[in-house]
Amino acid sequence: MEKINLAEKLASISTHYDPHIAASLNGQLVKLVKFKGPFTWHHHENEDELFYVVRGKFIMKLRDGDMEINTGEMIVIPKGVEHCPVAEEEVEVMLFEPASTLNTGNVQNELTKKTLKSI
Repeated sequence: MEKINLAEKLASISTHYDPHIAASLNGQLVKLVKFKGPFTWHHHENEDELFYVVRGKFIMKLRDGDMEINTGEMIVIPKGVEHCPVAEEEVEVMLFEPASTLNTGNVQNELTKKTLKSI
């Protein structure tokens, strides 16, 4: 058991859209990631995703309208819902999702991270 300092862990991440594992529990992973710029449109067939903004803000693009997610706010994207996060400025985000969740869901491209680093 250890105490996790989110600011310290996030400071160790220097890349964008490259999730790192901060903790695990009950088959779920707590991931930390920094966003900047657009990601890729995708969905997850079997997993919901929770996005919690630690610092900054981003737009969650959805096919039926965009949502701005700010510091201290979170959004849960249900399985099967197509989405695309976009951040004009760097934003720090905590993700909570099943360990099997691939960051690009049903899409595989240069942003896909199959192996994640633990921090």
